[in-house]
Amino acid sequence: MERNAIFHMLQWKKDADRKPLILKGARQDGKTWLMREFGRRYYKNYVYFNFDESEDLKSLFETNKDPHRIVELLSMIAGTKIEPTETLVIFDEVQECPEALNTLKYFKEKANEYHVMAAGSLLGTLLAQPKSYPVGMVNLLEISPLTFDEFVAATDEMLSKYFRSIEKGQKIEKIFHNRLLDAYRYYMIIGGMPECVNSWIKDKDPQKILQIQKDLIAIYENDFSKHNGKVNSGRILMVFRSIPSQLAKENEKFMYGAVREGGRARDFEEAIEWLVSAGMLNRVYNVTKPEHPLAAYDRLDCFKLYLFDTGLLKCMAGVDNRAILLKSDFQFKGPLAENFVLQQLKNCCEIAPRYYANRNGEIDFVVQKGMEIIPVEVKAGEDKHAPTFKRYIEEKQPVSAVRFSQREYLKNGAITNIPLYLAGKMDVLTE
Repeated sequence: MERNAIFHMLQWKKDADRKPLILKGARQDGKTWLMREFGRRYYKNYVYFNFDESEDLKSLFETNKDPHRIVELLSMIAGTKIEPTETLVIFDEVQECPEALNTLKYFKEKANEYHVMAAGSLLGTLLAQPKSYPVGMVNLLEISPLTFDEFVAATDEMLSKYFRSIEKGQKIEKIFHNRLLDAYRYYMIIGGMPECVNSWIKDKDPQKILQIQKDLIAIYENDFSKHNGKVNSGRILMVFRSIPSQLAKENEKFMYGAVREGGRARDFEEAIEWLVSAGMLNRVYNVTKPEHPLAAYDRLDCFKLYLFDTGLLKCMAGVDNRAILLKSDFQFKGPLAENFVLQQLKNCCEIAPRYYANRNGEIDFVVQKGMEIIPVEVKAGEDKHAPTFKRYIEEKQPVSAVRFSQREYLKNGAITNIPLYLAGKMDVLTE
């Protein structure tokens, strides 16, 4: 599979001010494959060390701080010479050895001629604690499940070629519009977890996909108790399992009382922070004003939580595949579409999307592009009825306004209707 992260990793390799690179994201989202594949493609060779598989490795870092001595010892373990610029050094499951994580600062300070990458399960929870890693001495790259464009590239090469060619204002022929809508529906079922996508390419068996998704969810839930640290694992589990019901509410704002009757922020805020840091949940804050800069108007006590992968959300909610493929209407169709759109926007927006709500209604997302604020409405089908969205446009008169739906790509007055499958291209399709 071709991953967009390869481009960013290549930029890192070419950067003269390069620091050791840490890949962070949820477990099973392809970090190990990415590092190995990058080493295979762009280096003379690579050496791979997994701290979860080899306990003896930890002692090497516990007794040594000199990066040149560490490289010498690692060369002996790998059975091949580690050469500056020619060999990629990979540390996997590095959260199992905090000493190795901290050693990265010495590579930056004393041995920056060596190219070093690191990754690990739930590493984001460690990175959220500044004392746990070398602040300012590493580069960070967030890895997510496959985005829609990566999914299409992996499953339909010819359709991907057309998809990549779509430009602002371009007429999308009906045949390609329908094929891309079909691919969107498949993505809603399969999601972007690499194991699910590989299984679909190989077997085209939806039951196998469903079983993989159930297994992944079980793995994540097991991780909560293994890696939670000081955070109550039971509360992490309760928050995680509440996401489908939270999104199914008329008001999707996260409600502590919906996790447990009588629940308060103090009961669950640490669990939420842990899940967000671990890359399991995406948090979208409400803003008091849809103005530049959005972050200045965040209501930190008012937010929505979405799952990091739409296919896993579909599985957790128990949505039947036929409901998606047969274009039927069901209440959870809207939250699924919102989760999908957020996944794509996160990868094309420099500033994290927010949402805006007042007594007149709610705007699904507001996106900052430069100094411009773009209101975004998400429709799961072809429905154009959106009184709150239209009222917002009349009052605020934004330069751009976007409605995502299954309708064709067209501009209708102040509103640009963009097909759901083009959500990841919103930055280039808006003014």
